[in-house]
Amino acid sequence: MRVFVTGASGFIGVEVVKELVKAGHKVVGMARSDEGVKRVKNAGGEVHRGTLEDLESLKSGAATADGVIHLAFNHDFSKFQQNCEDDRKAIEAMGDALAGTNRPLIVTGGVALIAPDRIATEKDTGNANFPRHSERAGLAQIDKGVKASVMRLPQVHDPRKQGLVTYLVEAAKQTGVSAYVEEGSNHWPACHVTDCARLYRLALEKADAGDILHAVAEQGITLKEIAETLGKRLNLPVVSIPQEKVEQHFGWLAMFAGVDCRVSADITQKKFDWHPKGPKLITDLQNLVVEKQNALA
Repeated sequence: MRVFVTGASGFIGVEVVKELVKAGHKVVGMARSDEGVKRVKNAGGEVHRGTLEDLESLKSGAATADGVIHLAFNHDFSKFQQNCEDDRKAIEAMGDALAGTNRPLIVTGGVALIAPDRIATEKDTGNANFPRHSERAGLAQIDKGVKASVMRLPQVHDPRKQGLVTYLVEAAKQTGVSAYVEEGSNHWPACHVTDCARLYRLALEKADAGDILHAVAEQGITLKEIAETLGKRLNLPVVSIPQEKVEQHFGWLAMFAGVDCRVSADITQKKFDWHPKGPKLITDLQNLVVEKQNALA
């Protein structure tokens, strides 16, 4: 298949490009910078220059593809609402280009806040109050004759990056303590980046319209265990932050720091014969790559 991948130069995107090329697919990866171009080429893909805001570029990339994997998202949380709106427009534009073809379009969402009081499954609908529109916008393309599906991501990790945990690392360096909220008993799910990339490939090849996939290898690791592991790796004290000081300590990350998010991937694993093999989150944090100039240790 000829596959158009947005976000192809990113942390997950590069691994997805490698996985697709390895499986014999031809990949056209979108990149907006010269450095991004290099990463896409080094991963084995052809380059399509463009941005999420350039809807015509997105349409042209999707129109010539046998399938689309949409990974790109602007994670500047200072303008989160605008980024979510740009994401919705991008999905709709690519959906227009694929209309009537029944070609696959895989959009990316998250697992946070789906079912905070219990273990979330693929049958749970997305949180209607969450401003990111990826799931709803993606599944709406089915009415246009597009084989749309959704990939929900947890903390995707290797020793260099770990989703929201990366921001916990930065907060620890800046404040001099590795922190968790209250008892730290809330959970964050996780998946190694290579397992995640493999699931994107399986979704491209096998997903039906309307499928929801959970790229979850570990249902949930407590924030306290994460903070304790980071404390050891960074040689920093580990502390509990009371609820009234969470926003002061974590900043924008406060909206996620205390969330209890446990997620099952049983349906995904059975349907797609997907069995995660990569290192666990704690293992990668124990081997965390720390830039010397930033480390407090």
